[in-house]
Amino acid sequence: MSRIGKQPIPVPKGVKVDVKGSHVKVTGPQGTLERDIRPEIELVESEGQYLVKCRDNSKRTNAFSGLTRTLIDNMVVGVDKGFQKKLTVEGVGYKASVANNVLTLNVGYSHPVEFVLPVDVKASVEKSNITLESIDKELLGLTAARIRQVRKPEPYKGKGIRYENERIVRKVGKAAGK
Repeated sequence: MSRIGKQPIPVPKGVKVDVKGSHVKVTGPQGTLERDIRPEIELVESEGQYLVKCRDNSKRTNAFSGLTRTLIDNMVVGVDKGFQKKLTVEGVGYKASVANNVLTLNVGYSHPVEFVLPVDVKASVEKSNITLESIDKELLGLTAARIRQVRKPEPYKGKGIRYENERIVRKVGKAAGK
């Protein structure tokens, strides 16, 4: 059985979890998140925590129990504290700005790239750092990946948009190879 799926999901004070059949709704100080879980998996409350239980003992259901536990835990943490991702824009003349939920990126193209942010994601720009915040971890990661996709970091000078803690492996240039 999945080791992650066996762990309980702690629910902090101020967070409310409603389970109706296979529909889970988590409400907290930051907002509300909803998700449908697989019908062969159920959530059971015990002592202020939730446990993920499998209705059958197939390998596939055990795999989904760990996934479901992690998704529900991310929902609980998101509505309680929220999530944050940081991106760095590197390059001469490269810059970013945000206005009215539109992120404008000047990253070496002949025109600025305008990226419309999803409704639940908030962005702030400070110098060459972009900070994205959301209660939905899945949407936040997807948005950050799409912003990075606009101009991936290149291996020679490291120019482009990268995650804050991402390390770019540099290649030796043509002149240095001789």
